[in-house]
Amino acid sequence: MVDNQEIANAKQLARQFNRACEEASDADLIDVMKSYTSKDYHWRGSRPFYQLDRCDDIHAKFWLPMRQSFAPIRRRENIFFAGWNDVDDGESLWTCSMGHFMGLFDQDWIGIKSNGKLIQIRYAEFHEVADGKIQQTALFLDLADLMQQAGMNPFPNQKGAAFMHPPPRSDDGISLGHNAAEEAQKTMAVLNRMIEDLNILNKSGNDHCSPEYLGRTWHKDMAWYGPAGIGSTYTIERYQEQHQYPFRQGLKNKKYNGHVARIAEGCYAAFFGWPNLTNSPKQGFLGLDESDIEAEMRVVDVYRREGEKLSENWVIIDLPHYFSMLGNDVLPQS
Repeated sequence: MVDNQEIANAKQLARQFNRACEEASDADLIDVMKSYTSKDYHWRGSRPFYQLDRCDDIHAKFWLPMRQSFAPIRRRENIFFAGWNDVDDGESLWTCSMGHFMGLFDQDWIGIKSNGKLIQIRYAEFHEVADGKIQQTALFLDLADLMQQAGMNPFPNQKGAAFMHPPPRSDDGISLGHNAAEEAQKTMAVLNRMIEDLNILNKSGNDHCSPEYLGRTWHKDMAWYGPAGIGSTYTIERYQEQHQYPFRQGLKNKKYNGHVARIAEGCYAAFFGWPNLTNSPKQGFLGLDESDIEAEMRVVDVYRREGEKLSENWVIIDLPHYFSMLGNDVLPQS
C-alpha cells in the first residue's frame, strides 16, 4: 500500500505531537497529550513502566518524573520515518523516531542515583497514526546504558563496545529524499529475507552459521549498534564473535513471536515486538545461570539499507524486563 500523502500527514502529526509535548509545561502536558491522542490511546514502555492507557497515568508515572529528573530534557533525533505496517498487510500506519533524550541528571529516577552530569538516554519510539490522532505509542529506552553513565554496571559481561550510538553514516536519517515509498519496498524485501534466514537457523538448530550466510543480506562491513550489556560491533565476523554466536549458543528454547509493527521508508526500516522472542539462558549468557524459564525479549531494530544489503542496525532490548522474568532485577527500583 503506497500513499505518499498519508505518510507525510502521519509524519507531520507525530512531529507536531512530540514537539508540543516537549514545549509544554508540566501542568499543560496532559492537555497537550489528550489533544493529539485518541480516546482509547494505548502506551507501551520499557520496564518498569510497561502498558498504560490513560494520558493522566502516562503523565504521572512516566513523563513527569522523567522530565523532573533530567530537566531540561530534550529529544535529539537521528532517524525519523514512517510506513505502512507489513505485519497487518498495510492496514495500519506507523512512524518511527530514534535518537537520544538529553538532559542533566539532577534528581534520582526509578531508583537510579543522579550524578549531576549531562546524560543521553537512547530511545526508539513508534506512533500508530489513524484518523488524525495518535492511536498508540511504544517507547523503548536503553536504561542499562543510563545506569552505566550514572556509574552503575548491571551487565559486567558485555562483549561489544560501549559507546554512544551514532547517527546514520549516510547522514540522511530524517531527510529521506525522493522515491522514498518505492525504495521502501526494496528495503522491506531485504529485511524480510533476513528475518526468514534467521527463522531457518532457529528451525535447523544451527547456532554457528558462516559469515557467508549472513552475507546474503548484510554488507561485510555492517555496523551493529547493540544495547548496553551486549555492546556494539563492526563487520560480519566481529558481529558474530561478539554477539551472534554468544547469543545463539547461550540461549535455548528459542521462539520467534513476530512483531507488532514492521515498517520501511526509503532505505530505512524498523520493527518492534511485545515480545519479539522468548527463550531460556544456558552456558552463562550475559552472566545468567542456566534456566528453563521461557523469558521475553522485547526488541527494537532499526535498519539502514545500502544498495542491496543491510548496512547499519540500531538495537534496543529491554534487558531489565528479560532479567526480571528470570528472577534477576537489575533496576534499583521497579
